[in-house]
Amino acid sequence: MKSLLIMLIIFTAFWTSCKNYPPLEVVKSVDLKRYIGKWYEIARFPHSFEKNCYCVTAEYQLTDKDYIKVINSCKKGSPKGENNVANGKAFIVENSNNAKLEVQFFWPFKGDYWIIELADDYSYAMVGHPNREYFWILSRSPKMDDNLYNSLLDKAKEKGFDISKIIKTVQDCN
Repeated sequence: MKSLLIMLIIFTAFWTSCKNYPPLEVVKSVDLKRYIGKWYEIARFPHSFEKNCYCVTAEYQLTDKDYIKVINSCKKGSPKGENNVANGKAFIVENSNNAKLEVQFFWPFKGDYWIIELADDYSYAMVGHPNREYFWILSRSPKMDDNLYNSLLDKAKEKGFDISKIIKTVQDCN
């Protein structure tokens, strides 16, 4: 079963990389010292690795190595569920001004993590994949103003993301 899952992942990665997508523009630059820290997931495209996840957060920590430490967590099954944590690494793509990263949770697989919108004050970010199959809206707080959220959805649609697939993340876990 495990080998079947690995083959499916490899086939999916190959298949989606073969499709033609218009270029996905990223932000001009990212100050990693301002980007690190805790982010709350406001919305995402559904994927198996986040199935039944509530109160999702991502924390980024600079290391003295050639990567950024990534700690993703969620409450599994319900807002009061057990905490589920995934540790990974993010590698900066050369010549991207820190706006493109490759995130790795399972060696040897890496996934594109492109910062496509970022508030001047680093209070929110929009992250996507160039194949438009992965998408997240992140915020420094667990709630986001509806007008801002809708504005980000409009920008995501302009960038070629199918916003009908977006699901809002429940962040009421207290």
